[in-house]
Formats: sequence, structure tokens, C-alpha cells
Amino acid sequence: MTPSERPVHTGEERGGPLIITEDERLLDDLLRLCAAAGALPEVAHGLPARKGDWEAPPLVIVGADCAPRMRGAGRRAGVILTGQDADDPVVLRLAVALGAERVLALPDGERWLADRIADAVEGVGPPALTVGVIGGCGGAGASTLAGALAVTAARTGRRTLLVDGDPLGGGLDVLLGGEKEKGLRWPAFAESRGRVACGALAESLPRLHSFRVLSWDRGSDAVIPPPAMRAVMAAARRRGGVVVVDLPRRVDAAVAEALAQVDMGLLLVPTELRAVAAAQRVAAGAQKVLGDLRVVARGAPGRHGHGLPPDEIARLMELPLAGEVPWEAGLLVDLSRGVPPGAQVRGPLARFCTAFWDRLTESGVDGGGPASVTGTGPGQSAEPGAGVREPAVGRGGGRG
Repeated sequence: MTPSERPVHTGEERGGPLIITEDERLLDDLLRLCAAAGALPEVAHGLPARKGDWEAPPLVIVGADCAPRMRGAGRRAGVILTGQDADDPVVLRLAVALGAERVLALPDGERWLADRIADAVEGVGPPALTVGVIGGCGGAGASTLAGALAVTAARTGRRTLLVDGDPLGGGLDVLLGGEKEKGLRWPAFAESRGRVACGALAESLPRLHSFRVLSWDRGSDAVIPPPAMRAVMAAARRRGGVVVVDLPRRVDAAVAEALAQVDMGLLLVPTELRAVAAAQRVAAGAQKVLGDLRVVARGAPGRHGHGLPPDEIARLMELPLAGEVPWEAGLLVDLSRGVPPGAQVRGPLARFCTAFWDRLTESGVDGGGPASVTGTGPGQSAEPGAGVREPAVGRGGGRG
């Protein structure tokens, strides 16, 4: 491109990086990386005359050709120095004088720089706390629990995204009564590779009950390629807040990609011996990827002590007990009427979810960063409260 054809920042838009170089070849490379990251930069040939023009951009990329002119620039975060040789002592001295966070040479550093530009433009903070929900057996109610966790998180003010990772689950948008809502579904992201912009992802999805939902359309194509799962989950986490993922019981390559980005897994197990036997096989597959997996015992109707106690289920599973969800008599009727799970604030399901998020908040993990949570030992849990056994949440040991 000629200089007049380059998509240079006009000065009226805000939020793009500042590029300082007179090297035409380097400038072309940097503009290409900005375009790949969805950023529109401003270009200068030296230290901006106004102090605010140096401090305001989220990222400053300085070419080695212009670095000697930058003497007198105030120290600021987010300065990258680029040159042909990142190990050149002269360039390294210039980087120290500038307070640059990194020195890199192109094309070797292109991938890192494109991600750094995108992070700066998106204003990325701590990654989202990501909770995966898996049914220990068929009909355990994992989708219902995942939906209730999202409904409750959004009701308590957390930025929330619910991801349907089970292609054969019938669709979380249907469960939430939003199958007719406009927005993209999984097939639109099937070809995603590399980096997906987190803001664009969220804005493209249906908004249901104050949170975003990535679900399935009614088509016959029900496959998530592993690279697409990796890219979408990474974008969802960069957005921050809370991400809840409904996962299938069988771990294939795509599910493994999702599990690799889950901080805590909740394995929902009905209080029946046969369910425990099935859940043990599910847990064995999930634990090959997921480091923090906990049991949630799901009560049966009219149990009255005839089912397995939750502590015994956790002991048999050799997993920490996150809590128990008693049977909720009117839940199926509510779902048939379009009432989302967890909407009944005083119901057992909503109370479990509220206690779960509250415990995370108390332990300093509140949907703003990587979970640093560990459970108690197998069969142990927090004290029960209000008829619902609260989740046991502490600190340390989560996946980042």
C-alpha cells in the first residue's frame, strides 16, 4: 500500500495503538498486525508534541529507527520496541532508556505482537472464572444446573456467559426459552481459528436473562472442531466475569479443549448407586484434563434417607463434595412454562447456586480472574444452610 492507502488512525477515534517509526517496511508489517487484531492505529514519526498523545494510547510500538528521538518521553506501561535484531546491544540500551516492556524482531515476534495489540485494544483484565458442569449419568440435570448457575450469577451482578458445549443436549437457548432470540450460534464459529475478539463474541450472541448464551441452532451439524472450541473459550475467558460451560459426559478432542480452560468442574451425581458407578467412568475421563473436579449430589423425589448420603457419594467417587441440591418439586413445571432454572430465588436450586457464588466471593475468587480454589477432602463439605448443603470452596490449586 502507498501511505495514502494505509488505514491510519485519524485522531478522532480512540483506543488504537500508537506506532512511532519512519521505516516504511516496518510500518507496513505493523499495520498488517493491527488489522489482524482489529485495531486502527495512529502513526507518528517521533515523540508526540502533546503529552496526552503519548500517555493515552493503550499500547505504543516504537521502531528502533525512531527510538533515539524518544529521549525525554515519560515512563509509561505498554511500550514495545521493534527492530531487525532484538539482541542488538544498542537496541537493548534504547529499550532500557524507554522503559520498554519487551524488545522483539519481526517476523519472529509477529504472533505475540498481534495478541498483545488485541489485548491492549480490548482492555483485557483478569480472565473469567470458568466453571464446567458435567452430568454423572444420563438425565442427571447438568444443563439445568449450568443454566441455574448462569441465571444466579447474572442476578447477583456478575458479567456472565453461558456456553453450551454439548452438541446433543438439545440447546441451552431452548432450556432458557430463547430459541427465537437473534444472535449467532455455534455453527457460525465452526471455522474459528487463532484469536477471536472477546467483545465481538459477546455482542454477537443472544442475550437471555441478563447474560450472553452460546448455544446450538436447530441444524443437523453438531460438531465443534477443537480449534474452534479453543478459540471461542479463550475469547470468553478474556472477557472476564464468569463463564459457565455445560459439558457432555464423553471427552472427545473438543471437550478436552474446553476442560483445559475450566477452573473448576462440577460433576452432578444423583443419589443412587447405579449413578455413582456411571459417574466414576465420567470422572476418569474428565480428570485426564481437569485438575479440580468436585461432586454435587442431586437428590431424588421422596428420598427420605433411601438414597445414598452425599458424603458417601463423594467418598466412593474419591472427590471433594461441593454440595447437595435437593429435589425441587415444581422445577419441571416451571421449565415447561418458560421459567429458567434458578429463577425461583427461594427454591433449592437457586439457593445452592447463590451459596456457591457467595463462597467464591468470600474466598476472594469472584469471577474476575483465574480460579484459585481447592476443595476439601473426599466426602467433606461446608456446613449445610437453609436446607441446602452449601458448596465447599477454599483457596489454591485452580487452573489459570
